[in-house]
Amino acid sequence: MLLLACVLLPPLTAASCGEEPSGVTVGTAGRGTVDEIVEASGAVTVRSAGTVTSPADGTLEELRVDAGDRVRKGQVVAVVDSPAAEQRLDDATEALDAASRGGIPTGGGAAGFASARRRIDAKADEALAAAREAAAEVTDPALRKALLAQITAAEERYAAVSATAGAAVRSLESGVASLAAAVDALTAAQRVQARQAYELAEAAVDALTLRAPVSGVVQLGGTAAAAAPSLSDLISRADPAAGRASAPAAVPGVDVAVPQGAAVGVGTPVLTVVDTSGLGVAAEVDETDVLLVKAGGSGTVELDAAAGATYETRVRAVDLLPTTSARGGVSYRVRLTLGRGTYPNGSAAPVPRPGMSAIVRLRVRQATDAVTVPAGAVVSRDGRDGVWAVRGGKAERVPVTLGVQGEDLVQVVSGLDAGQRIVVAGADQVSPGQDLP
Repeated sequence: MLLLACVLLPPLTAASCGEEPSGVTVGTAGRGTVDEIVEASGAVTVRSAGTVTSPADGTLEELRVDAGDRVRKGQVVAVVDSPAAEQRLDDATEALDAASRGGIPTGGGAAGFASARRRIDAKADEALAAAREAAAEVTDPALRKALLAQITAAEERYAAVSATAGAAVRSLESGVASLAAAVDALTAAQRVQARQAYELAEAAVDALTLRAPVSGVVQLGGTAAAAAPSLSDLISRADPAAGRASAPAAVPGVDVAVPQGAAVGVGTPVLTVVDTSGLGVAAEVDETDVLLVKAGGSGTVELDAAAGATYETRVRAVDLLPTTSARGGVSYRVRLTLGRGTYPNGSAAPVPRPGMSAIVRLRVRQATDAVTVPAGAVVSRDGRDGVWAVRGGKAERVPVTLGVQGEDLVQVVSGLDAGQRIVVAGADQVSPGQDLP
């Protein structure tokens, strides 16, 4: 604690109370706690958020939730009706039935078998490519991973039977294998191809039932629903080669949420689920301060949206790679957990919303029971720190070693004792031997 002392000596004058006409103020070195603070700007973040998009062209047949609803991970939130996807499943079903009955041509000799194998391979490649494209549009990470794993397994299975069929055709061409062996190999390849096409088409139809990717609160539309369209968005929507319905343009003042019964295209955002169970703050700390910030450190957060409220926070992690500001400065992202906030009267502050601007003050070092002086009492000359001590009524510069440096107070490690009279304000106006009260 800094103790500002006035020396009361008769007669009582402004000068005897430490108030020099030049603005010099005399007080005493104190003893107390000094906190060194790193300040940074940031924004409120959420634990996670997942946007549910349409996996195929079609119509939003069902929308089972509304904005503000709470949902569980895996809960069905919407259903898309896609005639194209369902038609592919119907075609795959017919192809599977035909393959089950056989149908490999035996005429045309070896050339006919080679042609048949190429057609089967082409159908397999087409089905796998379509399935991989559809899987890439699925927003649920677990479902997308499962679909891609299913496609990869299908590729491996078909590659094996295709290689066997190829070997049989080559053997037939060279006169080594019999016609029956070639027929059997191609029939097996055709059945595997048809079975895989059916399974992948069925998975694509199953994906039309949209599920919540995380537990949280529903927001209709995508995460940037209220933002103006970027140039790249406008270019992609204007591309006639796309051939698909796209997400509606975000126009200020217009609700871009997709209503039930509306047309959707591949990738059209239907809704976003925001997990608000754990709020945080992402702060940009300057490179000159980041080495002082450690995981587990504590601090406070103030929000523009909740003037006067203070929220507790703790450092969760410090990014290793830097970010560069538009002005060329280098900073590092510090990720923090956000606790409850209170107003000065002790009442609870409101729960923040993602994206709100924040000012973070992190306590990076602390000195307790330390000799303290005001930050303005320290004068630096020739690379040495010092303070003006009052000895025998005269100003004498005393070299000091500083420790923890707070916003208002600094710790003096050596060169000064608590209770010593010093210049606490106007130190830059003092000269050696100057008369001081």
